[in-house]
Amino acid sequence: MDDEFIKLVRDIYGNDFVPLHRPVFEGNEKRYTLDCIDSNFVSSAGEMILEFEQKVATYTGSKYAIATVNGTAALHTCIKLSGANSSTEVITQALTFVATGNAINYCGSSPIFLDVDMDSMGLSPKALKLFLSNHTIYKDGKTINRQSGKHIIACIPMHTFGNVCRIEELLEICNEYNIQLIEDAAESLGSLSNNKHTGTFGVMGAISFNGNKIITTGGGGMIITDDENLAIKAKHITTTAKIAHPYEYNHDQIGFNYRMPNLNAALGKAQVENLDYFIKEKRLVAKKYMNFFDEAGVGFVTERAGTVSNYWLNAILLSNSEERDSFIKSTNKAGVMTRPIWTLMTDLDMFKDCQHDDLSNSIWLQARVVNIPSSVPNML
Repeated sequence: MDDEFIKLVRDIYGNDFVPLHRPVFEGNEKRYTLDCIDSNFVSSAGEMILEFEQKVATYTGSKYAIATVNGTAALHTCIKLSGANSSTEVITQALTFVATGNAINYCGSSPIFLDVDMDSMGLSPKALKLFLSNHTIYKDGKTINRQSGKHIIACIPMHTFGNVCRIEELLEICNEYNIQLIEDAAESLGSLSNNKHTGTFGVMGAISFNGNKIITTGGGGMIITDDENLAIKAKHITTTAKIAHPYEYNHDQIGFNYRMPNLNAALGKAQVENLDYFIKEKRLVAKKYMNFFDEAGVGFVTERAGTVSNYWLNAILLSNSEERDSFIKSTNKAGVMTRPIWTLMTDLDMFKDCQHDDLSNSIWLQARVVNIPSSVPNML
């Protein structure tokens, strides 16, 4: 199968080295960047930031969008605003990029790692409900972990590779236990569940615009929310908590220098204009892969019923870790980049002592998932 797969990738992307996901700059990127340079506003103030925020808010159906320097900064801010601190805990999934666990720890809070669903690779509502039923008590409006005695203040599911997790079910459970839902939508710009955009189900959502994402600002992120008070607070603490004044420097709390530079926002403004085109092309690529792997008898990760995936990174499921490693080695040797899914958070030294469930699905997936080239193939 390896040789046939490599031929298919070459047919789609050409004969040069094929990365996992590259950016496409064929719209107004140069024009807007030059406009930004000509304005002299290239740092953390300028019209490009405001225009990019408005475009993302409109696209996702959010009332407010706050641009940040990267997706991790956006997620950290969301968790901070939830009230997370050293006396709280935050539930998330063990099968995730390390930034999710890191951002929880930035707030002094402890992560609890639960299992994912096999089809979406996102946090499992069944696992969440089972954990909360068996390991917590509800007291004075708070869900308390029996083991640690700490308040579980938030839950952070991730829409893995752009595939939508069972977000409505998770939201229902979180509401039942008075736990704030924050969406790690870093990878899912353009993904929908029942025609509602990811990142808009919880109190806040965090998006990434890293160079390998479906659209990029080079480095950047975005917080989206419908809560005006949270939006005001997010804008404030990501701009060093400076009190507005024409010339004085007064700050009313510990803040962060997390504001996206205007220069990066110029790229983002141009990129989001072509987002629908990117998704259309990526879904065509996914269809080609789907047909190929169906004939080859290999599992291919597809969107669930009622959802629309942006197919940011396509993923296949091989039989075992040996077959996975052999496939990755042969494809990379041929100049076609593939890679395994992330190491489980509970297998990393800094998280190995964190509370978790049996993680049976996560362990099974970790041994089998491979990401394959997923860039937009055509030029505009």
